[in-house]
This record gives sequence, structure tokens and C-alpha cells, in this order.
Amino acid sequence: MIDDLYSAKVLALAANMPRAGRLAHPQATAEKVSKLCGSRVLVDVSLEHGRVSDFAQDVKACALGQASAAVLGAHVIGATVEELVEARDALKAMLKAGGPPPEGRFCDLKALEMVRDYPPRHASTLLAFEAVVEAASRAQAT
Repeated sequence: MIDDLYSAKVLALAANMPRAGRLAHPQATAEKVSKLCGSRVLVDVSLEHGRVSDFAQDVKACALGQASAAVLGAHVIGATVEELVEARDALKAMLKAGGPPPEGRFCDLKALEMVRDYPPRHASTLLAFEAVVEAASRAQAT
């Protein structure tokens, strides 16, 4: 069963971290930490006309947290704050309530569907999306 959790797709996503690093002058930054495992995600965001125009992330997480962050990094540019909130909420519902995987630009999160059977891994899987929603909401408020 653990082989299903760390599938080739999940490991491939985790190994390819788009937009890794930090922005020199972000509009907003947010950091989220999983108390259970110590995974940490720090994101920098800039918005233009209500859409993410620049993004970077510093991810120190397990393969599941890295895979989730990789999907975010690959598709975040151009997303609205509302799309980010919808993706976070859909990911949370998929993990915690058996909901369907997110649709649209973040549909690759389907690769993490099996994480629902491992509640201790939910927090690390959600970190990047929790952080980007917080940072993008702050940026939008400025």
C-alpha cells in the first residue's frame, strides 16, 4: 500500500520543483509548517490585475508535500486568488472528505488522490496551497 502512496508519478512530481527559490521583491510572503512532520513551505507571490504574475517557493517537505508544491509551481502563473482558493478547498475535500480531485489548471493533483487514506500525510500535502492562498490574499489586499 505504501508503494501506491509514493507512486512513480508522485516521485516524478517531487523531483521536479518548478519555481523553486525566492522572489527578490514579492508583494506578499507566507509560510506554513506541518506540526506533525515538520514539513515547511514558504511562498512569495506577486499579483498583477488580480492574477499571479510571479511566484517562488522554498519547500522543505516530504515527497507528498513536494509533489503538491510541484503541481502548484507548474500552474500558478496566471491564476486568480479565487482559483487558488478553489484548488485548495478541492484538494482538502479530496483528502479529508473523499471529494473528487481538483479540476482545471490544478487537475494534476489527482496524482495525490491516494493520500486520503493516510490522514497523517494530509497536512504536508496541503501546505503549498495553504501558503499560496494566504500570500495571494495578502497581495490582493495591498
